[in-house]
Amino acid sequence: MKKDDVFFKQILNNLSEGIYFVDLQRNISFWNKASEKITGFPAEEVLGRPCSDNFLRHIDEAGNELCKSMCPLAKTLLDGQYREAEVYLFHKEGHRVPVHIRISPLPDEHGTIIGAVEVFSDNSRQLDLMDRMKDLEEMSMLDPLTMLPNRRYIEDYLNDRIEFFNRYGFNFGLMFIDIDRFKQINDRFGHPTGDDVLKMVGRTLIGNIRGSDLIGRWGGEEFIGIFNHMEKKKLCAVGRKLLALIRRSGLRNGPEEIRVTISIGATMVKVGDTPTSIVERADHLMYLAKQKGRDVITFGPSA
Repeated sequence: MKKDDVFFKQILNNLSEGIYFVDLQRNISFWNKASEKITGFPAEEVLGRPCSDNFLRHIDEAGNELCKSMCPLAKTLLDGQYREAEVYLFHKEGHRVPVHIRISPLPDEHGTIIGAVEVFSDNSRQLDLMDRMKDLEEMSMLDPLTMLPNRRYIEDYLNDRIEFFNRYGFNFGLMFIDIDRFKQINDRFGHPTGDDVLKMVGRTLIGNIRGSDLIGRWGGEEFIGIFNHMEKKKLCAVGRKLLALIRRSGLRNGPEEIRVTISIGATMVKVGDTPTSIVERADHLMYLAKQKGRDVITFGPSA
C-alpha cells in the first residue's frame, strides 16, 4: 500500500461519520472505524462483500427494502449523480438505526465511473441519549435490562406533562406499545433470548424518536412513548414508522432470525386526564389493535 493511501485511510478512520467505498459490482473495498461503530459490523466481515448481499438491509420509513432493488447507491453507479437520503440500516445486534446517507460517484482520471463512496451519519442523537440515560441511572430511574427510563420515571414525567397541559395548553400524544406474542418467544427460545428481543425493540424505539420525546419500559413486554407538541396526524405517522422499523428488525439466533411485531394504542391528552386515565385509554386502544390482527396502530379517545 502506498504511503499516501495509508495516510488517507488514517484520516478516514478518525472521522465520526461512516464511510465505505464500492466498485461497480458494489463490492466493498473500504470500511472505516465509524462504519464499524454505527453498524456493529467489523471490517473483516464486510470487506470484499457486495453491499447487495443485503447485510445492512436499508429500508425506508415505510419498511420497504432498498438493497434488493435500485437503492440510492446503485442509482449513483448508473447515472453518476450525487444523492442524499434518510434511511434505516440494520445493526448487527438486530435493531434499526436511522442514518442520513450521502453518495458520490468515484471517477477515474478519464472521468469514467469506477465506483462510489457512501458517507452516513447516525441520526439517533445517541450522545444526547447516553447523557440522559446516565442521569437516569444515577437516580435509579433506568430499567436495567433495556437501559430505557423505567416505570417510575415515566409516571413522574407524565405527571409533569399533564400539569403543563393544564396550565399552558402544551399538548402531547401517548403510545402504549406491546410486543406481539412475546410469550411464544420466551417459551420457544428461553428467557435470555426474550431479554435480547426486549433490548432490540427498545433500541429501535428510542433510536428513532425526536430528542424531545420519551420512550420507556412500562413493564414486561410493554413500552410507553410520550410525544411532546405533536398533533394526531403526526402521532399516527410516527406510530406507523415504528411499526415498520420493528417489523424489519431481527435478532440472529443460530441459523434463524427472530422477528417480532408490535401493537400500538395511541391517544392525545385531553382535558380532565390524569396519568392513570390516559395510560388506561392507550392500553385499551392497544388491545383493540391486537384484536385487529396485531402489527397495527389504533388511535382514538374510545375509552
